[in-house]
Amino acid sequence: MTEIRTIRIAMNGITGRMGYRQHLLRSILPIREAGGFTLEDGTRVQVEPILVGRNEAKLRELAEQHKVERWTTDLDGIIADPTVDVVFDASMTSLRAATLRKAMAAGKHIFTEKPTAETLDEAVDLARLAQQTGVTAGVVHDKLYLPGLVKLRRLVDEGFFGRILSIRGEFGYWVFEGDVQAAQRPSWNYRKEDGGGMTTDMFCHWNYVLEGIIGKVNSVSAKTATHIPTRWDEQGKEYKATADDASYGIFELETPAGDPVIGQINSSWAVRVYRDELVEFQIDGTHGSAVAGLNKCVAQQRAHTPKPVWNPDLPVTESFRDQWQEVPANAELDNGFKLQWEEFLRDVVAGREHRFGLLSAARGVQLAELGLQSSAERRTIDIPEIVL
Repeated sequence: MTEIRTIRIAMNGITGRMGYRQHLLRSILPIREAGGFTLEDGTRVQVEPILVGRNEAKLRELAEQHKVERWTTDLDGIIADPTVDVVFDASMTSLRAATLRKAMAAGKHIFTEKPTAETLDEAVDLARLAQQTGVTAGVVHDKLYLPGLVKLRRLVDEGFFGRILSIRGEFGYWVFEGDVQAAQRPSWNYRKEDGGGMTTDMFCHWNYVLEGIIGKVNSVSAKTATHIPTRWDEQGKEYKATADDASYGIFELETPAGDPVIGQINSSWAVRVYRDELVEFQIDGTHGSAVAGLNKCVAQQRAHTPKPVWNPDLPVTESFRDQWQEVPANAELDNGFKLQWEEFLRDVVAGREHRFGLLSAARGVQLAELGLQSSAERRTIDIPEIVL
């Protein structure tokens, strides 16, 4: 007879965009509806979500819509509940560190969005607490599970690029101000006092992407900007944007073999998209290049590289995009958030560390903090190693 293990997950901040769409709707509910997943020893692991938030009406509505039995506005009470195994947090950045600290102190495993804290000191303290309590702690590193970046990493592992020279990233889209058309992002994203800001939000992602694809990040030089100084909130009220809505970064990287690589990533909520996906990364190497988005990845080998000649007096007659070849998946690649959830829950059951934990998250907070410092001081800043 198959053994069934049920993991009860308190999902805090579930009424927000990320908490609801990516973590509940596209990850935990599909796992539940599939009857869970099977471990190597044949044990069937099932999940039971508990919806947690501050808006009672929204929680009740979501619970009824998705047939979730338990929901609550009492975060402290659900953390103290001995039947809860995992506490997940997707709430406001400014509230996150306190929630994670309480959960780990109560012996709960944690899975959390980023950044894990508003300051590096707080983020490092959380990593130390996870080490002390022995809980399994996981931090969302969703982009490394996306089909496009899975293919890109595979090309790195296969030695396709030869010696890697550079990686460039373009991320962003136009977020409406909220006066005529509603904004696609919550207003707190644009208030520094509430933990908002492009650098704070996205450099945490870029750190693990650069580490996961290329290697160690040794330095940062960044320039931040608040291109749109006035926005309108969810109630249509005008407010001043106190956080940066764009950040332009240059990073010095080092591969595991010790080769230097230059990274450059532009991040903006005030840019209109003229590319195939909302985020794209291009790696150039001595033997080949590749461009990856969320799903698609194309590559060009050295032998297939054309030899363009600069002549501004003549119109371009060749299609450079047609000269690249699509990289096949060669496997079924599921939703990235769902894949990491399953990996994390396997680690919870096995009682082992998750490979993307709070120390990795602390390095992300560190990069964001130093990026803001770099912009303020108009200089390149070396990144020291974090020691717990």
